[in-house]
Amino acid sequence: MALRVLVLYGSVRTARQGIRVARFITAKLAERGYDATLVDPVDYALPMLDRMYKEYPKGEAPPPMEELAEMIRGADAFVIVSGEYNHSIPPALSNLLDHFLEEWFFRPSGIVCYSAGMFGGVRAAMQLRAMLSELGMPSIPSLQPVPRVGQAFAEDGTPTDEAWHGRVKKFIDELEWYAEALQAQRAKGLPY
Repeated sequence: MALRVLVLYGSVRTARQGIRVARFITAKLAERGYDATLVDPVDYALPMLDRMYKEYPKGEAPPPMEELAEMIRGADAFVIVSGEYNHSIPPALSNLLDHFLEEWFFRPSGIVCYSAGMFGGVRAAMQLRAMLSELGMPSIPSLQPVPRVGQAFAEDGTPTDEAWHGRVKKFIDELEWYAEALQAQRAKGLPY
């Protein structure tokens, strides 16, 4: 059975560049035979966090939140595609992640970070590691930084440098290893 991977994108800005990276990584996961789905916060328009999904009576959460909860529960792994806003995590990404909790548990995450500059968003990635761990989806050791994002990919996610195909291989290999290991452990039962 193919691994189910959600690619969680973190920007709602009008002129966002990172959506190109999200499209690229989603396509690379699909090439591996994974059931890869891009989750774009623009498509779900979650409100600023007031009540978490778990705080609604069963079946009474807003439809976009119910849909996301179902997708998250069905996933084997997550890839977080995050820009760097003021050396930190984009607010739309934090908002998306914070609406859920138990739904994330016992699945690995991989961080693809980007920025307009040469550091590729790694400062946001370091903060994301702590947040993702607290949410129960610890990140794999490898990062996939993308410097100068506006020059790295076309609008449809096609890389401007073919070397990107090779660069993501180790990252995806590692995510697969962790996803399969945690999938096998979940099948045995949860630790509580």
